Amino acid sequence: MSEVTASSSRPNRHPVVPSWLSSKHLSGMLRGIEKEGLRMQSDGFLAQTPHPESLGSKLTHPYITTDYSESLLELITSPKPTVAETLTMLRELHVLVYQSLQEGELMWPLSMPCMLSSDDNDIPLAEYGTSNVGRLKTLYRSGLGIRYGRRMQTIAGLHYNLSFGDNLFEAWRESLPSQQRNESLTEFKNDKYLGLIRNFKRMSSLVLYLTGASPSVCPCFLTGRKHDLSLLNNTTYFKPKATSLRMSKLGYTNSVQDQLDIRYNNLPEYVSGLRKAINTPFSGFSELGLDDENGNPIQINDHILQIENEYYSPIRPKQIAQSEEAPSHALEARGIAYVEFRAVDLDPYSDIGIRVSTACFLEVLALYCLLTDSPELLPEEDNLLTENIEKVVNNGREPGLTINTCDGDLQLSEWMRKHLEAMLPFAALLDAEYGSNNYRVAVTLMLGKAVYPDATLSAQVLADTERLGSTWNLGYALAVQHRETIMRNSLSPKTQAKYEVLAEKSWIQHQDLEQSDKQDFYEYIQQYR
Repeated sequence: MSEVTASSSRPNRHPVVPSWLSSKHLSGMLRGIEKEGLRMQSDGFLAQTPHPESLGSKLTHPYITTDYSESLLELITSPKPTVAETLTMLRELHVLVYQSLQEGELMWPLSMPCMLSSDDNDIPLAEYGTSNVGRLKTLYRSGLGIRYGRRMQTIAGLHYNLSFGDNLFEAWRESLPSQQRNESLTEFKNDKYLGLIRNFKRMSSLVLYLTGASPSVCPCFLTGRKHDLSLLNNTTYFKPKATSLRMSKLGYTNSVQDQLDIRYNNLPEYVSGLRKAINTPFSGFSELGLDDENGNPIQINDHILQIENEYYSPIRPKQIAQSEEAPSHALEARGIAYVEFRAVDLDPYSDIGIRVSTACFLEVLALYCLLTDSPELLPEEDNLLTENIEKVVNNGREPGLTINTCDGDLQLSEWMRKHLEAMLPFAALLDAEYGSNNYRVAVTLMLGKAVYPDATLSAQVLADTERLGSTWNLGYALAVQHRETIMRNSLSPKTQAKYEVLAEKSWIQHQDLEQSDKQDFYEYIQQYR
């Protein structure tokens, strides 16, 4: 048997581990994390201070940068062979940040922001210096701000990046009949990674239910926006059974992109869909203008996507891009190197935003999605999945909630239970490779949450929000607690020195970029227009 024969569209068949697969085929796995988090002042408002210089240049530092706002830190681990090493590096980066923050500043632990000013312009854009590459990054953020509002861009999340070793794909290909081995290894990997992505999209409701931790928001986030949330009290809006408002239409979504037909059935199709969106003007964005009254650019272009990174998706195929190389060109040239899971809320109860159990669960899920039969994902099924996501992010803990599948309506809890039970043999394989029981424990924990909604992160956040009186009170209490926990960690002199050298190198690279630029910036951005 070459692969598992069950998917969300065939929920009653129980997948089994394929006969060719053994734990040794998992030895080549690598994982990395990108974790966002807002810097906040001691009064809870968004920090207005610049990115700490001692952390290095946010343009060129490989591990510490900013996302949309100058206040929105992004911490990036290098690819690691174990979950433990990944989380250790993520903790090291947090230690560095806290060593560099101005007195009283904290890292906000929740995905949804709090205590924003009523004026969007008080959310500072990230500044990357005077090089053309740096100015383009700031211009991209300016465009996002005028298109969707700066408030939406202060939402924080966590991306989990994962790759499997070539030894797994080689063994898989060898298990097939000879007439099915015509593809190169790169083509074979592309097909299998895209199968993983399609199945992950089918399983997104499960991920949002289990890792969602944003059932409530601060009123400041809703300024000037229509919504159907209820008042928990004067300082918090919520939905009683919500899981991840971050991933709802209120959160980090883009209605303009709803009509994009970007498919994941083969790599040329995906790249073509992405490029079409990048090259298609959108009248609503044209009306905003490309430049201000003084002729200064305010968005890169008026297309549906300014650049490829603007495409919001719960999962992306990725290849490591070279300097100024577009992600789609990297994919086209060298194939899919890893997948990026993007539908994960920050875990506010973890000082680094993610627990071992969540990381291990995501890896079991990835292996399950990779080895489960993955039919083509067409618009009709994709629309059903979008409806399911809306149900789960807004109402996922509602008893008896049903979701749509290709076989009709199923109870969410029962659908989740069947899939999680089917994941246990895959968790056992991972435990065998890594000499632990972390993976089986992680799936068992998730099974408990599937059966008992009150055990979910979102239920815990809401209960603590009520107990403490507001989202802000909960976030602030956790932020102070996390600072104390992080600062009890100290880096070894060798590790501290390594990061100090990296910071210095990043400033040298930053200055080299600025000094080597000869082209006028306005000329530079014409290639994107």
